Amino acid sequence: MLHWFTHLVGTVFGLIGLGVTVVGGLFAFGFARQFVRERLRFVDGVRNPVVPWAAAVAVTIVLVPVVAILPIVGGGTALLIGAATGFGTASGVKALKRGE
Repeated sequence: MLHWFTHLVGTVFGLIGLGVTVVGGLFAFGFARQFVRERLRFVDGVRNPVVPWAAAVAVTIVLVPVVAILPIVGGGTALLIGAATGFGTASGVKALKRGE
């Protein structure tokens, strides 16, 4: 009898988790890009091609225990936000090379 209600609640929590993942990914990309462009513009080491990968792995490692505690998001959220951080870092480095 309450099958529709449990399905609806599961769907709502899934949509909330998807929203948290998308917003977190967009925030991580923007924050990493801005941080590289403003704070790391005079640091020569940021131009190393390994830096975006290192940033992505570091953020993913930090987020894995956090998402393990939260009931709405999962491991994919940590991976996506880590990847967004890596892409944001790479984008910031490209912007520095272009002189932006």
